[in-house]
Amino acid sequence: MQGASLRHQQPAPGRKPVPRGASRMVAKEPMSARLPKANFGFLKALFWPVLLVALGFGTYEGAQRLLPYADRPITKVNVQGDLSYISQQAVQQRIGPFLAASFFTVDLAGMRSELEQMPWIAHAEVRRVWPNQVTIRLEEQLPVARWGDEALLNNQGQAFTPRELANYEHLPQLFGPQRAQQQVMQQYQTLSQMLRPLGFSIARLELRERGSWFLTTGAGSSGPGIELLLGRGHLVEKMRRFIAIYEKNLKEQITNIASIDLRYANGLAVGWRAPAAPTAAQPAVAKN
Repeated sequence: MQGASLRHQQPAPGRKPVPRGASRMVAKEPMSARLPKANFGFLKALFWPVLLVALGFGTYEGAQRLLPYADRPITKVNVQGDLSYISQQAVQQRIGPFLAASFFTVDLAGMRSELEQMPWIAHAEVRRVWPNQVTIRLEEQLPVARWGDEALLNNQGQAFTPRELANYEHLPQLFGPQRAQQQVMQQYQTLSQMLRPLGFSIARLELRERGSWFLTTGAGSSGPGIELLLGRGHLVEKMRRFIAIYEKNLKEQITNIASIDLRYANGLAVGWRAPAAPTAAQPAVAKN
């Protein structure tokens, strides 16, 4: 067997030798690519805040220069709302001191607070209307009942005190601790709805300090007023019991009933009116 022979071939004349090994040719980078690039990220991040500050400052300065020309005195007040208990003249007098200010400087919050201190105003809204007007929207109190002898209650159970109470004696009268105004009003509304189908109205409802409830109905088509002693708690259940027994047994005799005690677990006690004393017969007078 003949051994293989290796021959080193010489490159052909006129051709460059092929480089051997891992070396390779790399093109040289231009000088502009090898220089560090300028970083403008910081300037870009700073540009928008500076622009916003400049715009804000310019707007503020422009507003300050134009304000004396745009700010005008208040020359018109528009009062809106269904007013039954207060007059627009009273409203104008109440807010008069605030109207000395100009359109932009008028104290709307102070005006609203001043209006809501008036007894008959439950809520007030005040706003500017360009160029020289203030619009006021008022919501009056809705009197539902008297609270004791010196105040009225609205439908939310909030007490307010108008100057004249003599005109509201037709309203039902509610009594109770000052902390229980809303509770008494809620019970009044609930019990009124239950009694109304029977022809009864509530003339008086009282919550005493120990928690006992007393109700007096008003005189009406169902007869004279009667007193209901409800006691503590479970008022709705007791009223349902009264309604059921009234429809079956008491309706025909209601004119003779003075009070009904519902403080029993399964029944009630009836207090009858005293019978009217018979009138004495008038002596006969002889005539000629």
